Amino acid sequence: MISVNNLVKCYGNHKALKDVSFNVDKGEILGLLGPNGAGKSTTMNIITGYLSSTEGSVEIGGCDILEKPLEAKKKIGYLPEVPPLYTDMTVEEYLIFVGKIKKVSKTTIKDHVNEVMDKVKLMEVKDRLIKNLSKGYKQRVGIAQALIGNPEVLILDEPTEGLDPKQIIEIRNLIKTLGEEHTIILSSHILSEVSAVCERIIIINNGEIVAEGTPEELSKQLNYSSKISLRIKGSFEDGSDILKSLENVESIENIGTVEINTTDITIESKNDMDIREDVFNAFKNSNVPILMMKPDNISLEQIFLEVTKNEREDIKND
Repeated sequence: MISVNNLVKCYGNHKALKDVSFNVDKGEILGLLGPNGAGKSTTMNIITGYLSSTEGSVEIGGCDILEKPLEAKKKIGYLPEVPPLYTDMTVEEYLIFVGKIKKVSKTTIKDHVNEVMDKVKLMEVKDRLIKNLSKGYKQRVGIAQALIGNPEVLILDEPTEGLDPKQIIEIRNLIKTLGEEHTIILSSHILSEVSAVCERIIIINNGEIVAEGTPEELSKQLNYSSKISLRIKGSFEDGSDILKSLENVESIENIGTVEINTTDITIESKNDMDIREDVFNAFKNSNVPILMMKPDNISLEQIFLEVTKNEREDIKND
């Protein structure tokens, strides 16, 4: 649905983007993650046609954003970091105004606006002035204006910035619901935000993509997929003796006791092998119960710190 190819953006001698390329499939929710100043907003502004790139191209549903801007932009709904609201209008007046700008048919605009307000739960405040709304409702109005015209693609830049925890959960749930009908790119520097909403993640740092994939894929790329966490009923010595008998166990670490008469152990396998079945059978045959066994997945926070740390080290070495 979205194809970003070799984007470069220069401001004088400074390269804000350096050969950024990625694709977003129809119906996918993609998270664009990175620290402030990494190039996220620049990338999104180029995708929406707000900025032109120095090099590279963007296609939305097969339409080049520069060669066929009107056709491409009809497919896009955009929520900037600061929603473009006219605060002296009521919610309904503003959304009808947006509909007219987007050339929604006069005969259907009222019904369309009502449908959008119902979808984002704005009906109860539709006659209130936007300036009198809470931050959370203002953000909903921003999302609603992006939905006017029923675009295939939604570009959401920091959609929960400045919201309280309850409002954040509400907006996250709304975005998940919208993902059933739209292709979404969500930009954020909040790690939990991306992890909770997005199916796939791109981490951008210093204008470059430094990692891409699902959290599980990123964890595997960083060689954490070979680790397993165990909780056994017994001592570390009991578990260690059993695990040492398995040829594909690389290392064994005592994590400590969480429950009475139990021990938590982390195991790392050789050559990234899946040894869960061997571990289960070994403990079963030794009559030592396993109370918990799970992959020791690296968190998104750890992934983020790891890939951005490597990038910084590369810059130091250049």
